[in-house]
Amino acid sequence: MTHAGNIVGYTLGSQDLDKWPILKPFGKGQFRKVCLLTFVILSITVAITCLTQHEVAKERSANSEGGFRDVINNITKAITKLPKPIRRVCIVQIFAFIGWFPFLFYATVWMGEVMAYEIGGEPTVADATRAGELALLLSSIVSVVVGTVLPYLAQRDTRLLSKGDDDEDEDEEISRIRAMVRSWKAEAARMGRPLHLPAMPFMLRNIWTGGLLLFGLLMMSTFFVSTVVQATVVIALVGISWAIACWVPFAIIMEFLKEVDAAASAPPVAPQSYATRRGTHGRVASSPAIWRGMQDPRNSERTPLLRRQSLRLDYEAETGEIPTPMAGGTVLGIHNLAIVLPQFIIALVATAIFRIVDSSADSDPNNVYYGKTGVSWVLRFGGLSALIGAAFSRAVAPTRTEKEMRRRLAEMKETEESS
Repeated sequence: MTHAGNIVGYTLGSQDLDKWPILKPFGKGQFRKVCLLTFVILSITVAITCLTQHEVAKERSANSEGGFRDVINNITKAITKLPKPIRRVCIVQIFAFIGWFPFLFYATVWMGEVMAYEIGGEPTVADATRAGELALLLSSIVSVVVGTVLPYLAQRDTRLLSKGDDDEDEDEEISRIRAMVRSWKAEAARMGRPLHLPAMPFMLRNIWTGGLLLFGLLMMSTFFVSTVVQATVVIALVGISWAIACWVPFAIIMEFLKEVDAAASAPPVAPQSYATRRGTHGRVASSPAIWRGMQDPRNSERTPLLRRQSLRLDYEAETGEIPTPMAGGTVLGIHNLAIVLPQFIIALVATAIFRIVDSSADSDPNNVYYGKTGVSWVLRFGGLSALIGAAFSRAVAPTRTEKEMRRRLAEMKETEESS
């Protein structure tokens, strides 16, 4: 729905709204009329939400005063007690949106600067704005396509998922997997074809890293862009990264919330449970060495399958924290803070860059685009921040489902080799 809204908004922005008869009574100016149409659309959609949704008022706690200080205390407490996996996602989001906000704020202005460079003069604001909005419309269409295709690339093979039987322990699951692989191998031999085991889908963390790397490289490509067509291609390709940014972080957070809740509700296990596990494989690293110490070395995709009862112990060993359930709304609120905070950072950084770059430019001060390069440098700063965010995204651990899928696949491969 976000992508659909982008398409509607950028379509309106790319039109010459001064020629729309219904909008002539409201005066001239593209921006004014876009704002008017946005107001009408927003009023309609918010009214529909208010009329169709019903909320139940939450009872106030006896210790709650309900004042501003109480709200601040609740936010502070939630931030300090945020589970480590979710905290890492928020850190990545800060760097990611330091990169995103320059693009979201200044993509149209950058198109005007490129147009001015190409024609060797000052374009009209209307022409530059429509060219930028058209490029953003193409970016939104790309986002819709990518946002539709990507979930299928990350779709999980049901043969690698748990059967959902809470009574099935480790030995029973291993026996079931081995029997299943042997039956597949016998069937393949009977059909005269090689055995094809299930394949791991693209992991959410890897997709996110790829999206940030692509966005950072596209922003750095502004060094080489000199025509409107090239700028349009760059902005359109950003739609790939935007589709990932609108999906993957939220999916990861939801997975981690389920993991924390499951660990908190699991019964405690004696510490010697680690000693009772089968050690059959050597370690294959899934994280860079700088972060590898954060995880228990025996708890990797190459270790045997874990018993359901060890959820709490595994969580504590991997994060060093006691699992404490948190309300999903509270976590998403903190996640939104991590997204909003970069706006203030970019406001300060962009002001400094414009003062340094454009104030010293030898051009007519009345020009909006011609002779200006400040926006390009702001976009490059954002690209650098996105690349830093990509590096930090490697510290975001795979979700528990992904780790269990890799362990089951390792068990399948061992069974195939041994039989």
